[in-house]
Amino acid sequence: MAARPTWQGHLKLSLVTCPVALFTATTSTNDVRFHLINPDTNNRIRMVPTDPDTGPVERSDLVRGYEVSKDEYVLFDDADFDKVKLESTRTISIDKFVDEADIDRLFWDSPFFVVPEKGAGVEAFAVIRDAMKKQGKVALGCLVLRGKERQLALEVRGKGLVAYTLRAHDEVRDAADYFDDIPTVKADADMVEIAARIISQKEADFDASDFKDRYDDALRDMIAAKTKDGKGTVDVAEPDDTNVIDLMAALKNSLKGSATGAKKPAAKAAKAPARKAAAKKAPAKKKAAA
Repeated sequence: MAARPTWQGHLKLSLVTCPVALFTATTSTNDVRFHLINPDTNNRIRMVPTDPDTGPVERSDLVRGYEVSKDEYVLFDDADFDKVKLESTRTISIDKFVDEADIDRLFWDSPFFVVPEKGAGVEAFAVIRDAMKKQGKVALGCLVLRGKERQLALEVRGKGLVAYTLRAHDEVRDAADYFDDIPTVKADADMVEIAARIISQKEADFDASDFKDRYDDALRDMIAAKTKDGKGTVDVAEPDDTNVIDLMAALKNSLKGSATGAKKPAAKAAKAPARKAAAKKAPAKKKAAA
């Protein structure tokens, strides 16, 4: 099934406009998620809004409250939020162009794929894209997304564009509040040289497939084991804490180990046999545990 666009509208550069759609560039569908189950009945627990004085209430009857002091709230209903609701212009108007290096990485947020709608607008999209590529700049614009105005940074990627929402200035903390208290230490030049050589020996190309969530993998293995026979656990080893007494000796040993390891190809991990999906439905007790 084709992904549904998160937003549809127009991309505008001066007098050039084209219809585009935004698609979320990341996904959380592969995350392992759990539900709360009553082990006595194997029923899934439903969260019912409850007033501590009157008991259960209908969610549709509730309003939102902003706490101004301890146990004191200002109440807001839908009509109040409608008064400050931003009207979406359905247009990403490019306001300026900057160098990518000018945007602090702390401000980069969620990425979206920007795709032209089929039709006459594709040529206009190509003009904007190729002009940005030729100038080597990142475009800045804004749009209303999920009721909130967000600033965007757009960059060329292949035949399309990637738009990153940017965090507001007051959303990013000042690094000085945390780094200023770090003691000023002049590192030993010889130690720095050895550490630099270790870094050189460990240079590699970036491969996103190398990064896996070992905790989620362990959960999936445990789920498979419980689904199969109702028991079984998976232990995930944690690295030991390092308590370095002689820093120079540790660096030299690391350098020696890196050099030795570079000569021998890394042993391939044994490939786990593929698990077959259970043909029969597990009993309710085991299913709940899974």
